[in-house]
Amino acid sequence: MQVKAYAIQAEGQKLEPFTVERKEPGSEDVLIELMYCGICHSDLIIANNESGAAMYPVVPGHEMVGRVAEVGADVDLVKVGDLVGVGCIADSCRSCSPCEAGDEQYCESGFSLSFNAFDTSGEKTFGGYSSHYTVNQRYAVKIPDGMDPAAAAPLLCGGITVYTPLKRYGAGPGKKVGVLGLGGLGHLAIKISSAMGAHTVMLTSSPNKVADAQKLGADEVVLTSQEDDLKAHAGSFDMIINTISGEHDANSYLPLLARGGNMCFVGAPQTPLPIMISNLLMGDKLMSGSLIGGIPSTAEMLEFCAEHNITADIEMINMDEVNEAWDRIEKNDVKYRFVIDLASL
Repeated sequence: MQVKAYAIQAEGQKLEPFTVERKEPGSEDVLIELMYCGICHSDLIIANNESGAAMYPVVPGHEMVGRVAEVGADVDLVKVGDLVGVGCIADSCRSCSPCEAGDEQYCESGFSLSFNAFDTSGEKTFGGYSSHYTVNQRYAVKIPDGMDPAAAAPLLCGGITVYTPLKRYGAGPGKKVGVLGLGGLGHLAIKISSAMGAHTVMLTSSPNKVADAQKLGADEVVLTSQEDDLKAHAGSFDMIINTISGEHDANSYLPLLARGGNMCFVGAPQTPLPIMISNLLMGDKLMSGSLIGGIPSTAEMLEFCAEHNITADIEMINMDEVNEAWDRIEKNDVKYRFVIDLASL
């Protein structure tokens, strides 16, 4: 089945119209007529070959929302007409210990990213900058009733990325959580941490982000460029969610952690970060990382966000505006996530 899409054909080129061959649904597959797709910075990193792993042509997109248009004979988790989402994970081995535990992102055989990868049948995955997507029913999660489908799309990557460590490490009443970096991940971390009941603090070097952080639900904003502000909060954070994906000095934030406090990295700098081990030794402090979340956790996250009226703050664009949007992402010129209206294909 041939469907419309946008692709990058070679390194250094722009996105342009493309035709994708989508497989007809197998017995446990669903065909989704896509409505919206969020734009994540990792789309740019992979498709522009910054990670060295691009397999051209690349159709990006891993924050997809649409309606089920067709189902295989053995599909029983969703039905035609359901509003569903597909995030980063399009396939996994389904039999290893992490997969059986619902942590498909740690599949021992390696999960299949929903674009620029190969699924377990050996077919290359083309992503959500497209009119349709075929996937095994296991990896399609229902979007809760009443949730704005366009603003829900970024939750399928950005939302689950911050929800997972916040829940794992016990964000809630009586806990103080710092959010480092106010972007696509950071703005959702503020919303979700606040909804969990934690005292949520935005950590930013930019005075012009103070008002935005407060509107998003931050209880406090600490200007990290002000040494006195940092000293006033030293040793007080149970957790810091570090969303920064570029080079930065993590050492300057470790003294903010309380005894046993944890800085969890969800951003992925492409170069090593130097760490002063003494900053960890003084107070039994921890550093950790977290990779998205499995399918059950994603469904749980969506229900939590629906209950607390949480979606991403988005700017909607048409498909033919995607190259301009990518340029603006490189300049950090978006609040806080672009979403493509795929009807414009």
